[in-house]
Amino acid sequence: MTPRSPEEAEVLARFAWQYPLCQAQTMLEIERDVCGCDFGSTGWATKEEAEQIGTLLELAPGKRLLDLGAGSGWPGLYLASRSGCEVALADIPVEGMRIAAERAAADGLAGRAWAVASDGTALPFADASFDAIEHSDVLCCLEAKIAVLAECRRVARDARRMVFSTISFAPSLSSADHRQALTAGPPFMTASSDYPAMLSKTGWRTEQRLDLTADYGAAVERFLSAEEAKKEALIEIFGESDLAEMMAKRRRTVAAIKQGLLRRELFATSAAA
Repeated sequence: MTPRSPEEAEVLARFAWQYPLCQAQTMLEIERDVCGCDFGSTGWATKEEAEQIGTLLELAPGKRLLDLGAGSGWPGLYLASRSGCEVALADIPVEGMRIAAERAAADGLAGRAWAVASDGTALPFADASFDAIEHSDVLCCLEAKIAVLAECRRVARDARRMVFSTISFAPSLSSADHRQALTAGPPFMTASSDYPAMLSKTGWRTEQRLDLTADYGAAVERFLSAEEAKKEALIEIFGESDLAEMMAKRRRTVAAIKQGLLRRELFATSAAA
């Protein structure tokens, strides 16, 4: 397992704090309005995007999917429900995995969905265990990107597919714009090289690279608008200080996207032989 920095440990602790709070009815209502789902997700994948992921992965009964960084189960559980595939949900915070396991049981998926608290750099699965791998806005929230991509390749069967979304810096930013983007995006956007190069290095072949930035910007704006409308209820959930911090970050994100400093992309890849 790759050693974790204090900064990454702090980010993981915040996710663990958020997952139970995101199950509050007000948060689920906002998520349904913005993303079309109600899992208490902390990412940006909409229902339409989840459908696209399922199509790209060619999910079907009898196939086995790994949802890495699954949080509270979105979109892995939805994909399993829609396609009939089996799904393993893997993430570090136990709080998220507990919520995901409860949702799997409630949705009638207990027989073909499993939640495992595990690090993406040391997955507890045998080589060549999965037909498909999905992760939504995960690599931009962790430091060991290459180690995670290599571990995904290890557990993927030959010629199988991985689809993932991630948020990164727009290219060719000035120093000032880079600093602004750092305060507006996920905590670990900085990477040693670009994603196609990292994928090639870890045994993946890039088949499609889709720009989701416009959808990302619209979703952040809708979240911010909904949070402002339900501010009093959200103060009861998060507390005034934490909510103010969350909404300030949303406003920075909206501004950075409008200025062309951030981008969100979807990569469809296959495992190289």
